[in-house]
Amino acid sequence: MSSSHISRRNWLKRGSLTMAGLAFMPTEIWAKSVETAQQKDSTFIFDTSNTFNEFTPPIIDEVKIKARLLANENPYGPPPLAAKAFQDEVFTGNRYGWETLNTLIDIIAKKEGVKPENILMAPGSSDILEKVAMVFFQKGGDVISADPSYMSLINVSKSVGGKWKSYKLLADAQHDLAAMEAAVNENTKLVYICNPNNPTGSITDAKALKAFCNRVSEKVPVFVDEAYIDLSDNGLSDSMVNLVAQGKNVMVARTFSKIHGMAGLRIGYLVAKPETLERINAITRGGMGITGPSIMAATTSLQGQEFLDMSKSKIAETRDYTKKHLDKKGLPYLPSQTNFIIFEIPMEGKPFLKEMYDRGIGVRAFNFWDKNWCRVSMGTMDEMKLFTEALDQVI
Repeated sequence: MSSSHISRRNWLKRGSLTMAGLAFMPTEIWAKSVETAQQKDSTFIFDTSNTFNEFTPPIIDEVKIKARLLANENPYGPPPLAAKAFQDEVFTGNRYGWETLNTLIDIIAKKEGVKPENILMAPGSSDILEKVAMVFFQKGGDVISADPSYMSLINVSKSVGGKWKSYKLLADAQHDLAAMEAAVNENTKLVYICNPNNPTGSITDAKALKAFCNRVSEKVPVFVDEAYIDLSDNGLSDSMVNLVAQGKNVMVARTFSKIHGMAGLRIGYLVAKPETLERINAITRGGMGITGPSIMAATTSLQGQEFLDMSKSKIAETRDYTKKHLDKKGLPYLPSQTNFIIFEIPMEGKPFLKEMYDRGIGVRAFNFWDKNWCRVSMGTMDEMKLFTEALDQVI
């Protein structure tokens, strides 16, 4: 048989390796920003005067990384059945995936208790954040969020003319909802809530947040980013999605990148009022950016709970292990209900990263609140033991 005629069985074997690799691809924008900062030998990745900055990691051969703990990926995914569905669907790749996408939308709408017209699909939730920013801030205006918070929507809103009004998290790392509500005025275009929050891992009380969303959405749209909600103690019961079903001007973003273990397959969705989605669809079609195999992988993953439960359990186990080690070392950390922990480090972030990377441990480092921090994603238990071993050598 010629090399051009690879059997389906052998292709699937190769495909399983490819699927594993896809989940470890960094986001293109972050990777390009890192490369630019490395070439300039900048202290921070983004050269800004923000109160929240990320340290530039060293240049290193990816092959030397023993534990990749820097992108909040699920080390156990994708689910085997979802991976199989992805591989099988490749053989229908000559066809557009609109029919299968509509089926997935129907499944998601039923799961979320909304109508299909409340759902916008996209290649990951970061894509949704950026599209919302472009649509809402074309003519300027303010975006209100926590400090620190996930910067994707904020950075894009600033790039098209918006302004960021940030409010420091409370002492228990919850959103300062009172300050954020008081800040809403005629210039406010959007309030952004990442819950659980990234990079802190902390969660804001669901009852208080729901009351906040009810009140504030009467004045301006409220965007709640729930990328990590499945990993929180209460899970989806703390979601704000039922406010959309009630007709509130609330947007809720979800992703298959975290608990579903499909970061490299790029699929997520937004739940919002139809008129909000019409504004976005007027300039872009989110579904065009999703491949048919990813659609089938997501559809399959939604139909099984066992993998999700396993992932949540194992992530909680490694999180507890890591917290105990930090306690032993006397390194303060913020309360986390996600697949990562952020903790204070008693040294500058850039040399800290070099020391960790030299030992094959990929993590992230930030500066905010006049302190230096390391954010470590939860890997397998073996990977976390490599992390704690390296941390003991560095600090």
